[in-house]
Amino acid sequence: MKFNFISLAVLGLTAAIAATARARSELPTGPLIRKGDNADWLPANKTGFGTSYTTESNVWFTLQGGRLSEVYYPRIDTPSVRNLDFIVTDGKSFAVRAQDASSSLTRLANVDHEGSETQDASEKEVNPKSLTYQIVNRDSANRWRLITTFVTDPSRPTLLIDVEFTSMDGRPYQLYAVYQPQLNNPLVAAALNESGETQGNALVAADAKAEVSSALVASPEFSETANGYLGSTDGGTDLREHYRLTTHDRSAPNGTVVQIGRLPLTGLKDRQHVALAIGFASSESAALDTANASLAAGFEVISKQYAEGWKKYLDSLNDPPTSLSTSQQRRLYAVSAMVLAASEDKTNRGAFIASPTTPWAFGTGLINPSGPYHAVWSRDLYEIATALAVDGDAGGARRALDYLFNVQQRSDGSFPQNTKVEGTPIFHNLQLDEVSDPIILAYQLGRKDRSTWSRHIKPAANYILNFAPLIGHPAPYTRQERWEEQSGYSPASIASEIAALVCAADIAQANGDPDSAQRYLATADAWQSEVEKWTVTRNGPYGSAPYYLRLTKDGDPDTGTTYNLGNGGPDAIDQRKVVDTSFLELVRLGIKPADDAVIINSLKVVDTQLAVTTPIGTFWYRYNDDGYGETSSGAPWTGNPAETFSTHARLWTILAGERGEYELAAHNPAAAETDLMALSSTANEGYLLGEQVWDNQPPSGKPGFQSGTGTTSATPLAWAHAQFIRLAFDLAAGRLLEQPAVVAQRYGQAHAPWG
Repeated sequence: MKFNFISLAVLGLTAAIAATARARSELPTGPLIRKGDNADWLPANKTGFGTSYTTESNVWFTLQGGRLSEVYYPRIDTPSVRNLDFIVTDGKSFAVRAQDASSSLTRLANVDHEGSETQDASEKEVNPKSLTYQIVNRDSANRWRLITTFVTDPSRPTLLIDVEFTSMDGRPYQLYAVYQPQLNNPLVAAALNESGETQGNALVAADAKAEVSSALVASPEFSETANGYLGSTDGGTDLREHYRLTTHDRSAPNGTVVQIGRLPLTGLKDRQHVALAIGFASSESAALDTANASLAAGFEVISKQYAEGWKKYLDSLNDPPTSLSTSQQRRLYAVSAMVLAASEDKTNRGAFIASPTTPWAFGTGLINPSGPYHAVWSRDLYEIATALAVDGDAGGARRALDYLFNVQQRSDGSFPQNTKVEGTPIFHNLQLDEVSDPIILAYQLGRKDRSTWSRHIKPAANYILNFAPLIGHPAPYTRQERWEEQSGYSPASIASEIAALVCAADIAQANGDPDSAQRYLATADAWQSEVEKWTVTRNGPYGSAPYYLRLTKDGDPDTGTTYNLGNGGPDAIDQRKVVDTSFLELVRLGIKPADDAVIINSLKVVDTQLAVTTPIGTFWYRYNDDGYGETSSGAPWTGNPAETFSTHARLWTILAGERGEYELAAHNPAAAETDLMALSSTANEGYLLGEQVWDNQPPSGKPGFQSGTGTTSATPLAWAHAQFIRLAFDLAAGRLLEQPAVVAQRYGQAHAPWG
């Protein structure tokens, strides 16, 4: 997923102004001075993501950079915690954040049948059966080691952290937890208006509207606490300046609050273990009760319940595909299945988000409050649901389709560009592939009942048939293609529209409506025969043989029509110079044969223009001159004016999976296996797949920026995990399981399995 920056900027500014006006109208009269530095969210390259499989525990956690990052509550589109850090000090000469130690590792943790963690198991011994994550921080001078293990309480909205702190040199140390709540997805890029205080030995906080509260509690209890404001009176700053807490303020109202508690640990053998709980509720007292109830149950008991829930889910799925040839791939498969399940909201069932992250400028207030990546997108949900269907989670796939039907626009049958998990549209552009995908999914899931037909399929198919946004540009023209930046005639969008109409015709026939079926098929056939006329150039700069373009603005691929590429790129680029791999959707959906001459030549063009072979495999850019990524120094993407060329997209993981699907359709299973291996090799230490990986020119002089490894883009990306699962099962079956058979049969593309 990717967004049109200009549209987003306008929408974000409008939303921010409206939200600010509402907030001001609800504040007490009189002057209000908000205290502390401006808020933001942490980078998007997460190394851990977890939640209980149960719906009773509507809290999700992420890990990034060797620490706890965003925690979501009460919905998966609502971040309510920025981070929890640990600071180690000797009280007199140093104070260091644990994540800044010389060695920080995030890993999946085994939990044995007694509930204890296998904390020092090697990577080869880890057999992930749950989203139980561990962070190991080690001091560069080998003075101390910190191991933190993260689960959520299956019965309550509580995040539990098992803390093991060990002195390696026999000296006593002090360990502090530094907590920054940002409750209820507040407006960032400004000082917040939340409040924190100490109640007994617990740290409680509430948002400005008193709608969401948290409570941080330790067992055994904190030995000292303080509440302060980010960047000025917060405990972390106090420790770094004085190596001990010099103030112990019991409250910090109306600001960007930071809370700190000293854990009763020295690292010596008799004082190495403590449990932390962050409980959530609508009130401070309820949050405190929630945290205390989880602590009373005990980390060992809860971690066992947490692990058993995920193991039961994995055991309910189909057997892992036989195409997974390495232990790394088998572990990644288990994590991918759990990541997809964990991406579903607990209250609004079927609402699977794109990613529990806020990348780049989105994390610093470009869209306020945050939301684009932890929104529900019809296209991403289609990718997720098809993966759920092949791995055996039929219930999850059905819930996804039901969610789409619930947010379908009753006035015209279209589907929103994206929504909050409860169904409210966020952005208001229109993408015809996102109208088409639910129709295809309904066919794939066998939903041909009369209600589905009359209330959902027929209105959506008629919308595609009659779509005419501009004079002279009716469907299959789309206001936005799948990269969400340009209008025009896109091979990928047209492919989905054709497939949707053929699937709709099949459902129409099943419901005794041959007239509708005939109209849909006639249009689909016409578009199938004309897609090259709209999107294939015969006089472009990349050779004399015809090739597919990313899109045309006017349906005339042999003219030099120019457009602003976006993301700081060319202001007026010839449409014949911009190619992408999206034409492969014509093959995946059964509309064009894999050995079609134009398809073959287009592959040669994109491999020359967009492919990069990294140490772990070959990947592709989205399109020429794409600027949706970091700067050359690794700094975050921002929305820059045309011709600045300051940001650079890197290689997209999902494109390796899509290429693998093409190779399988072309009866090249060995090549498809190579693509699966490349995709799986991009997984980070927590077995999470991201949106992009570094090309062969990553930022230099910075650790972790190696070619083929993940960038700071959205990680995990549900689409990437879905693509991995789908390709793995396709390879095992010897065919594209998600390909709608009725489409492939109509256009003569149905093939027997290669095996």
